[in-house]
Amino acid sequence: MVTCSFCGATAETDEPPLTWTSATEHGRLRHFCDRCSREHLRSMEGKLDSEYW
Repeated sequence: MVTCSFCGATAETDEPPLTWTSATEHGRLRHFCDRCSREHLRSMEGKLDSEYW
């Protein structure tokens, strides 16, 4: 089961759904549901190095 790191929503699969996003923070893989991904998109983009955008 995969859990959203922001809201705690779960996906009943071993892999996150295609609509979810993921990130590696401090060496730890985190998953974010589609709802949280849309809500926090600006925050996620702000953490990227300028070479990614």
